[in-house]
Amino acid sequence: MQLPNKLYSYRNSTFFLLPKAMKELSDGALPVTELYRRMRPYFSDATDFLSAMDCLYAIRAVDLNDKGELYIC
Repeated sequence: MQLPNKLYSYRNSTFFLLPKAMKELSDGALPVTELYRRMRPYFSDATDFLSAMDCLYAIRAVDLNDKGELYIC
């Protein structure tokens, strides 16, 4: 996870992706692949997406249902 500091600006940090993901999920549950596709313009590497999802899951902002869809808790 990249935190904003001297090397990484806020726009290049994981924190930048969190509100973007929450906005995409605000309309309802989405499959992980669909959320990845929608957020693709905001990151340079798939690990950025995984870091954002790990962070949201760790703070219990999102969860995964039995269908493999992410939703806001």
